[in-house]
Amino acid sequence: MCAGHDRHMKGVGHVADIEAARKAFERYDLNKDGLISAAEYKSVMAQLGDPFVTETVAQAVINSADGNGDGLLSFEEFWAVQNR
Repeated sequence: MCAGHDRHMKGVGHVADIEAARKAFERYDLNKDGLISAAEYKSVMAQLGDPFVTETVAQAVINSADGNGDGLLSFEEFWAVQNR
């Protein structure tokens, strides 16, 4: 792997990365309450061309990253997944 690719993969532009993550999060946060619900996740996935994501599947995805167990995804939890 070349050095340039390695730098890109590690996110040299950290600010740009968090801004991109914020924009992605806002796309899923349909009601703009600062949280992503299973219904919102399912809806956006359908818009993106994946109609097979059920609300049950969406909830499982959210639960896998839900640090406080409220069944919703905050930006902080979303960002933590991006940095795993």
